[in-house]
Parts: sequence; C-alpha cells; structure tokens
Amino acid sequence: MHTLPSILDVAVIGGGASGFFAALQYAELVTDRSIAVFEKGSHFLQKVKISGGGRCNVTHSCFDPRELAKNYPRGSRELLAAFHRWQPLDTVAWFARFGVTLKTESDGRMFPTTDHSATVIDCFLSRARECHIPLLRNHALIEISRGDGCFVLQFENQPTPVLARSVCFATGSLKASPLMKQLEKFNQPTESLVPSLFAFNVTDARLSDLAGVAHPLVAIRRDGQQASQVGPLLITHRGVSGPAVLRLSSWEARQLASTNHQFTFVIDWLPEIKDAELRERFAEIRQNQGAKLIRNTPIHPIPRRLWERIVACCGIDDQVTWGHLSKSATKSLLESLKSARFHATGKTTNKDEFVTAGGIQRHSVDFRTMESRVTPGLFFVGECIDIDGITGGFNFQAAWTTAYIAATAMANR
Repeated sequence: MHTLPSILDVAVIGGGASGFFAALQYAELVTDRSIAVFEKGSHFLQKVKISGGGRCNVTHSCFDPRELAKNYPRGSRELLAAFHRWQPLDTVAWFARFGVTLKTESDGRMFPTTDHSATVIDCFLSRARECHIPLLRNHALIEISRGDGCFVLQFENQPTPVLARSVCFATGSLKASPLMKQLEKFNQPTESLVPSLFAFNVTDARLSDLAGVAHPLVAIRRDGQQASQVGPLLITHRGVSGPAVLRLSSWEARQLASTNHQFTFVIDWLPEIKDAELRERFAEIRQNQGAKLIRNTPIHPIPRRLWERIVACCGIDDQVTWGHLSKSATKSLLESLKSARFHATGKTTNKDEFVTAGGIQRHSVDFRTMESRVTPGLFFVGECIDIDGITGGFNFQAAWTTAYIAATAMANR
C-alpha cells in the first residue's frame, strides 16, 4: 500500500499511455515534488498491450510536424504547434534512452524491435519504480471538487480523500465514463462522443465466403463525397476492414454516426488505373489474349478469388472469353471495378482497440500547456480530448506529445 503525502503536487487520473508518460516526464523534470498515478482497472497500460496486434505501434516515422498534423481528422491545427515541441524523433530518442529501440516498417509505422508490447510496458513500469512514482490500481475517481487551494479527489478503495494541487486527466476515451458528470461541475465543455477507427459490416454476394482475402490498394469513399481514402483493404466475416476502411471511418466519424452507421460507400478496386486506361487495357487484352477466359485473367493487383467473384456478379459466365465479352458486360465490369457501391449495415470495433472522436473540447484547453482554460490546475492529455488520428501510430504520438507538454507545464507551476 502506497503512503501518499498529505497533498500531492500532481494526481494523474488514468494509467494508460498518456498518463504514464506525463508522470514519467514530470518526475524527470522535478525530483523534489510528488506525483501519483490512479488507474480505475486492475491493470496498467491495457491499450498499449493490445495495440498493433500486441506489438505496440509506438509512433509513425513522419518527422515533419506539418505533414504529421495532417493525419488527425480532429486536432490537426492544435497539434501542429505541439509537434514542434515533441514529435516522433523525440519519442524515438526517449525510448532509446531507456533501452527500447524502434524499427520502421514499410508503411511508416514504428514498433519495438522485439515486436512485443511488453517491451514498452516493462520500460514504463521500470521507470516508474526508478522515479518512485506511486501506482494505484483499482482506484476509480468517483468525485472531484475544489478545496482550499487544491482539488479534493474521492476514489473507490480509498477511504479518505486525496488532495492534489494539480490534476492531470489521462483517462483515454470518456465513453460511458462517470467523469463526464464530474467535469460538468466545473463547466468544462465537451464534444459528444462517437466511434472512430472501425470496420464496416456488409452483407453482399460480392464479398461472401471471401473472409481473409486482402487487397493491397483500394480507394474508398462515402457515397456522395469526392474525397477518398487509399490503402489496403481486408475482407472479413462481417464485411470490410483494413487501413483504407479505418481511415475513412476516422475522417467521416461524425457523419457516419449521424446515419447510425447505415450508409453507402464506393470502392475503386484499381485506383492507380484511370477509367480510360482500364478501357484501353480491356481492349488490349481482347486483341492479344482474346481466347483467355475472363475469370482466369485478373487485373493486377486484384486477388484472384475477388476477381472471380466480381466477374461472376457482373453476370459473366465462367466460360466467356475476352474476345466474346459484350459491350453491356464490359460496361458492367468497368463499373464494378472502378465504382463498386456497397451498403454498410453497422460497424465492428476490434475488441478494446478503439478510438473515440469527441471528449474535452479543444478550444477549452490551452495547447501550450494542456491546462483547462476554464479551471486552472486541471490538465488534459491524450484521447480524453477531442483529438484523434488515423491508424498508424498517430494516436499514441498525440498521447506522448500532449503528455510531455502537460508535464512541462505542471513542473513549471
């Protein structure tokens, strides 16, 4: 059992990525002050554990703050200045200081060279011990109020209130959190919470029995919109997922939520080939390989099984050759490849590895310090703020950056 001082200098609410990083940065900056981390669950760093399929996608190798900020559907403007203070290069250097080396994959994502999230978790826990930071599990914050020059915090499993001069909220998503009501007492403005980074549920003959088939590059957009998201797509038992789908779900999070996640979207299976070029490709195949069966000659890089299904769903018989492809069938095949329309009937989130749009309103937080503009002494870091990035390590980078800025500001108070 940790013995806390009569008044903590900083109480960190949430034992996840941003909470731990804020505590560690603060402890490095001021060794003569007190800080403690309070986690509502029985385990720390749960999202770190499951991130990147258990490998922990620590950050992304985008080292230009301006380009980096473009990967945040909500918060790009505020984070631009923040990334000039702490960006992926700083993240890489910090982890290297404590023996965690990162590697860059072909898509820019950065993971520990061990390919295991335990490497990051062990680093954080070890540093917390070295810095003598009390870590309190099963301590859900149930009430916060103003005291005499401090905040009064009431936790589950803590018989007496905890007093703290500053409070850093690092709770992750505020979805279904009782803390929303507590923050209302301080008139802290919030944005409504909606899911981001999710897969689309689709029931369609073109996708049935193709679970596990991956396409390396598609362009996908919401029907009626011009802007597409480009990247790999994975067909699942429920519908479609993969980076392209997750990016679209992120950029269109609020619009898709307004439809109760019932919407039409359009897939271009060959985004690198323009419509006119594809017609020319068909004509070339018809002239030079007219005797070949259409179902046996997929256009690269469409996977064979997917190609066969697209051809069949266009009503083209298995025995039809390119030389006998009718004009109407040609038109149908072109449309099915360049503007295939699907209807989503819901969303699927991968276990607990989710991101939520919404939370603490950005304009109510001073991004130079991460302090509330409404209640001095309250700080917010990570996903509890209405900032979120696309998949690829960007959400963790926002956590590291905001945590560093908050820790620096709290240390300078």
